[in-house]
Amino acid sequence: MPKITTLLFDCDNTLVLSEELAFEACAELINEICASHNVEQRFTGETLIKEFVGQNFRGMLLGLQKLNNFELTSEELETYVRREEDAVIAKLKAALKPCPGVDAQLESLQAAGKYKLAVVSSSAKRRVWASVVKVGQDRFFPEDDIFSAATSLPVPTSKPDPAIYTYALEKLGKKADEAVAIEDSKSGTLSGTRAGIKVIGYIGPYAEDRQPEMEKVIRDAGAVVIMKDWSEFPDALAKIESGAA
Repeated sequence: MPKITTLLFDCDNTLVLSEELAFEACAELINEICASHNVEQRFTGETLIKEFVGQNFRGMLLGLQKLNNFELTSEELETYVRREEDAVIAKLKAALKPCPGVDAQLESLQAAGKYKLAVVSSSAKRRVWASVVKVGQDRFFPEDDIFSAATSLPVPTSKPDPAIYTYALEKLGKKADEAVAIEDSKSGTLSGTRAGIKVIGYIGPYAEDRQPEMEKVIRDAGAVVIMKDWSEFPDALAKIESGAA
C-alpha cells in the first residue's frame, strides 16, 4: 500500500461555510439571466444548492442554458462569471466562517509535518483565496497550493470533471495513490475518484435530516469513508492509511 503524502481539501463547505452565502449571491444573478431569456423558473439560494451543489457558476450557467434551450455569447458568459465572483466575494468577506473543528485538524496536520496540504476547488481561485484569507487559513495553504477548476486550468471546467485533481497532482509532483481528498458533494467526490484518489466524504454542513441521504449519495459517488464532524478526521485518514478503506 503506497504511503499517503498529500491531503487535498475541497474549499466550499469543507474548509469554510460558504455554500449558503455563495448560492444566495448566485441566485440573484441567475434569476436576472432567467428573466432576460424568458425562462420562467426562479431560484432561491436553497433551491440552487439542491440543483447545482458542487458545481461552479460557469457549470451552472452551462446547465441552465442546456435545460432551457438558450445561449449566452462567450462575452456575456465571461461578464456574468466575473459579476458572480465579485458578488460572492463581497458576501464571503462580510460573513464567512470556517467549518466547525477544521482549524484544529489543520493545526495538528501542520505541526506533524507529515503531509503536503493543498486546496482543490471548482470555484474561482480569487474566491477561494479570499475565503481562506478571511478565516485565517492562509497560514496552512499558500496561494500556490490552491488549485481552481474555474481558473487554474488551460480550459475552465468544473467538478465532477477530474481535470483539476489531475492538474493539482501534476503541479505538486504527486501520484493519485499517495493522495487523499476531502469532499462534501457528489460532484466533488466523483472528481476525486475519477482521478484515482481515495475520497473522505464530509457531511457535517448538511442539515441533520439530510445527512443520511447525502451519506448515501457521496458513498455511491465513491467516497471510501464518511465523517460527520472534523473530529473524526484522524480516524478516517487512519482507515485509509491502514488499507481498511
